[in-house]
Amino acid sequence: MVATDSSRDMLAVAAAAAESKGGEDLIALDVSQPLPLVDIFLLVTGRSERNVAAIADEVEDKLLEAGHKRLRREGREEARWILLDFGDVVVHVFHEQERVFYGLERLWKDCPIVPIELPARVSADD
Repeated sequence: MVATDSSRDMLAVAAAAAESKGGEDLIALDVSQPLPLVDIFLLVTGRSERNVAAIADEVEDKLLEAGHKRLRREGREEARWILLDFGDVVVHVFHEQERVFYGLERLWKDCPIVPIELPARVSADD
C-alpha cells in the first residue's frame, strides 16, 4: 500500500495550517504499509503549550472546512502532545520536549517520508 492522493491532499491542508501557526520540523511519514487503516502521520513541533494548542486547533479547523471528519482528538487539555485522527491522516502536534522524548521518527524510521508541499510565502519585500 501507498498513501492515496486523497491522503496527500489532506496532508497539504494540515501542513499549511500547521505552518501558518508557527509549526516547525514538519515531517510526514507514509505508514500505510504497517498500519492498513492509516496512510500518513504528520509530525509537527510547537514551541509552547499555547503554540501546540493553536497549531492543533488550526489544523483541525482547516481539515473540517475541507470536508474531512475528525474521528478522535486527544491531549488538548495538557497541550503537550495533541493527536488529531482524521482517518487516513493522523496529525501529532508535539511540544518540543515530548517530540524528542517519544521519538516517533525513530519508531517509524522504516516508513518512507512523504514530501510536504507548502504554499509559497509572500515576503514583505515582494
